[in-house]
Formats: sequence, C-alpha cells, structure tokens
Amino acid sequence: MQSQDVAPSPAPSSAPSSSPGPVVDIEQAEAALVEHYPRLVRLAYLVLPPGLGRSRRVLAAHALTQRALPRGRTPAPVIPAQSTGREGDAGYAFVRLQVLRTALEAGLPLRRGAWPKRSQLPPLLPQVWGLKLFPRSGGADELALDQRLSALSGPSRAAYALRGLEKLPDGAVRKVLTAAGVDDVDAALGEADQVAAHYALLDSPEFDPCSLQARPTDLMRRRQHLKAALAAAAAVAVCGALLGLPGDGWGPDGAAAPSYAQNPAAQAALDPGRLTKVSPTAWRSSARTDFSVWPARGDRTGDEALLRRALAVWARPGERVLVSATPGTPSGGPAGPPQLLYAGDVDNARVVILYDGLRIARYAEPKGDTSGAALDFARVDGASGADASAVVLGRSDGNVRYLTAPWVKKAAERDLLKPTPGAMDLTLTDGITSPLAAPAQASGTCTSWNVLQLTDDSGTRLMTDLGELVPARLTTGRPGSTHEAVGAQALHAWAPFACSLSAVRSQGVRSVNAWQFAQQPLPDVSGSAAWVCTRAETWRGGGTRVLAQFHTPGGTYGAVAAQAENVPACGPRDPQVLAGVLWKSQADSWYLLAAGSRDTASITATGGTGGSSPGNLLTVRTEQGAQAGLKGTLKDGRTITGLR
Repeated sequence: MQSQDVAPSPAPSSAPSSSPGPVVDIEQAEAALVEHYPRLVRLAYLVLPPGLGRSRRVLAAHALTQRALPRGRTPAPVIPAQSTGREGDAGYAFVRLQVLRTALEAGLPLRRGAWPKRSQLPPLLPQVWGLKLFPRSGGADELALDQRLSALSGPSRAAYALRGLEKLPDGAVRKVLTAAGVDDVDAALGEADQVAAHYALLDSPEFDPCSLQARPTDLMRRRQHLKAALAAAAAVAVCGALLGLPGDGWGPDGAAAPSYAQNPAAQAALDPGRLTKVSPTAWRSSARTDFSVWPARGDRTGDEALLRRALAVWARPGERVLVSATPGTPSGGPAGPPQLLYAGDVDNARVVILYDGLRIARYAEPKGDTSGAALDFARVDGASGADASAVVLGRSDGNVRYLTAPWVKKAAERDLLKPTPGAMDLTLTDGITSPLAAPAQASGTCTSWNVLQLTDDSGTRLMTDLGELVPARLTTGRPGSTHEAVGAQALHAWAPFACSLSAVRSQGVRSVNAWQFAQQPLPDVSGSAAWVCTRAETWRGGGTRVLAQFHTPGGTYGAVAAQAENVPACGPRDPQVLAGVLWKSQADSWYLLAAGSRDTASITATGGTGGSSPGNLLTVRTEQGAQAGLKGTLKDGRTITGLR
C-alpha cells in the first residue's frame, strides 16, 4: 500500500571543518571505509595499472581498499576530503590517501635486489578460484575513455580520477598527489589534461568493481593443468617414470584435444569465409519474418580481418574484452558458422552484428585499436515479425542508432510522455536510422521517454530502448487480446506510465503491456482515477515484472501502488489483479482506494482498515499511515489477494 502524499526531504547541508590537527583512530577510519567502500574501490580500480588485466585489477582494488585501515591513532592528512558531502571527514581523507598511495605503488616497476612492496604482489585476499570477475560493460564512450586512461601514467590516472570522481579542484589534487608520494605533480596534471573531461562516465558500470559479472577461467587450460599435476604426481610415485612417449604415443596432455578443439564445427565457426550472408531480396519471397532473412549490411561486410577478430573474440574473449549478456542468455561461442547481419563503422567504433539462431551478438572495437573490444549478447529465440524489427547498432553521446529489418519502410521518434505531438521522422539509410535521443536514465529526473516508431506493411508499432541490444515492444489492452501501442487512445494510456519503464532496464524484456483494468470515481468528486497494470514479459520466460499503477486526473505520472515478480497476474494465463492505495483528498481526508479487474465480484479490506464492497471497486475512509490487507472474490468463486 502506498500514499501519494509524499513530501521531499530537504537535502542535508554540509560545512567544511576547520578544527586543526585532527587525529584518526581505527574506529573512525573503519566507519569511513565501510560507508564509502564502493567509491574507494572504484578509485583504486581507476588508478591501478591496466596491464594487470581487468580481473586482477578488480581483486587488487578490493584488497588495497580493505588494507587501508591504520594500525592505531594516526594524524589525519591536511588535505580536503571531497567537495560533495565529505568535507572535514578526516577518516575518509586518510583511507582515500592510503588507497591512492598503494594503488600508485602497484604500478611501480620491480627493482633487482629489492623486496617488492606488498601492493606489487598478487593479493592474498580476496581470492576467487575458477572464475574471472570484471565490471559490466558500458557503451562506446566508456570503452574509448578506458582506452585513453590506459595510455596515461599512474599519477595522471590518479589526477583524472580525483578531478572527476572526487570533484576536487586542481589545488586540492596537488595536495593529495604530493601526500601520496608523486614526485612530479605538474607533469601528472598536464598529462591528465590531454584526456577530455568526460567525468560523468567515471560513475558508469564500466568502472565499478563492486557490480561484477563472472565468467569461467580457461576451462581447457585448467583441465590440462589438472592432468599435468596428476601426471607429475604419478611420475614421483614411480620414481622418475617417463612423462610421455615420443611419436604418436601419449603426450603431456594425454588424449585430450588441443586448446579449442580443432574439429570441423569449431573451425567453421571461426572462418569468416563460412559466415552466412543472406541475399538482400530473400525476405521478399520467404514465409519467415525473423532475423534469419535479414541481409548482411554495412560497408565492411568484406573486411575479413575485422570479421575474423569478431568471431575469435566471440569464441574466446580475452581479459580486455568487455562482455555483457541479458539475463538468461548464454555467452559461449557459436556452434557453427553464424549469420552476418552487419559489419561497418558506427560513430567511433567498428561494429559487427551476428546471429546464431538463438542470440544476437554485437562486437565493437575502437577505430585504430584492436587490443580492446566489447561483446554484447541478447537472446532472441522465437523472435518474429514485430519482435525482429530492430537491433541497437550503437550508443553515443546520449543517442542511440538502430539497424532495422529490411521490411521496415519508415522510422520515427516519439516522446511517450507527450502523446499529443506527432512523431519526428528519422532518416533510414540501408536500414540504419539517424540517431535519436535515448530514454531518460534512471538516475535523473524523467522529463521525456523517447521511443522508436516503425512502420511496415503490417502496420505501425512502438519499440523502446531498455539498455539492451533488442528494443522491447510496447502494447496495450486486456491480456490475451493486446494490440500495438499506437493511436491516440493507446498513446494517452501509456503517457503517465512511460517513466516506469526504467524499472525493467537490463532485465531481458521482450514486451511491455499496459492494461487499464479499472476506473474509480474519487471521493471528493474531483474526477475518476485510472488503475493500470503494466506487465513486462522476458525472452527467457521467467523474471516477469508486474506493476499496478494509480493515476489521478491532471497528474503527469502514475504512482506504483503494488508490484510483483514471477506472478501470473495481468497476464494471459490469469488476467486478474487486485491493488490498493492510500489517497489524500483535497479536503485533507484519507481514503483507502482499491480496485480489481472486471471479473471481481467483491473486495474486502482487513487489518487496520476494515470494509467491504460489492463489485470491483472499494472506497473506505481511513487515517494516514493505516495498514490494510485486501481480499477479492471473483465471479467464479475464486479468491485473490492484493498484488505483492
């Protein structure tokens, strides 16, 4: 149950501390470390040398941060803590300086005859066996920034991170770097100036070692190492027996195949000459309307070197490859030669899009640099017609560009929050749209939600970008008889709930349906409120998310009254729903309002607020903060409870 009468809390004010000579004890430092642990680990990850590899950088960043506590009471560094909320926090300033100092030491070269520092050695803790951990991948802008930061020295990366992540002015950056032991601070600041100040990108998942994805280590190599260890143990047991025989006899790896077995299917999957390239006119005569009839497009479909790199990275991504996959999507290599959908230049990257019958794989590498790449996967099994209308080609500067199906005749951009203005046409060049603004990010205020409008011979449909390769389809109507979210009525139905789509970002969503299941007169005679259920279906089947939302007349946004995951409510299997909300009238009176779908025969409120009503609507006078349970009886005698 929710109340719509919520006042925003005032932002906390902060003033810099001027107490001279603070002393940090271990309890104060530990409190600062625990509170700001994600930011400190992100700072360490940015400063650590990129040559360690992303997996080891993640573990090293956590290890350095966890070792930043003092051994006892320690004088605090006379340097600022941070310009946005941590002024005067001597504990935070101390642990940040320790993290920065040890991260810089980790990048120093080992000296002959001298003991290495602890930060220069692989971390003892934390340890992860059998898995590689690395941050989630960002877009082309984050990848380009990572490449540019990799070319800087450690002090220069530290200067850039202190400016962008900590929001420190250059004077404060000088003090921090000097305290951390940097010899030439001016050179570090000058080198950092050579990288464009895209500081907002530092807060992206690309540089977040606390939000991780896992992949197995090299399974074939691990198996080989295990066999080698067993062979060595057997050799010791028999006092020097031969490890292997010459010729075609057993070798060090026994009967195992070489790394990435050289069988015909594996070889064909890595051969760019074996890629499936569909004729540009095949879709016109085919009964199918899925990705299998998409032609190969782009100006690099004949670039065998690029295609070979894309296939090799798909089969065995290295440490510097940023891999992401929608939930429930396997990220292993293709079983055979995949189908080429696109190969060409997109903004500042070279992009290859492949399809293997189950997944869409997008490979992207920065222009002029093949040492780093991004590899994204999306599950698309069973896609046909509207579901196979578009694929994200690239994202850059807050815009998104799509590759559309060959049967798409027209593309346009529309703001889902504003149903009255018409759509703005987009240019289609060989199926590629001109850039359109991406939907609002979840971290900011939602003032617009831009969607893609596509038109072909079968009609018009709306698709929305939810941060994945394949946009989600928007529909309206009662479950079991939904239709495309086009036309004035459907657009007005979706407008108050457009921003709620941010709740299903990166969830592998296939389609989202908005269904107005009830309309309820308000007690103060100020009109009628709409009850709408939005249900997000996924490509994998599970993970569906249902929101029951309440919208009063004149309101810009709907309010989420109840939500649930993996339930049949509002779906074709069981198109029933019951939800309630606490609502304050213009006369400052509080009411419990509840509504069910049209098959609801009666509703009863239990708990702190009692009452019942025949039909599918309930209005009960109550008090602010009241708690109540809901129970509904359907016309067929079944009972349902409030959505949760």
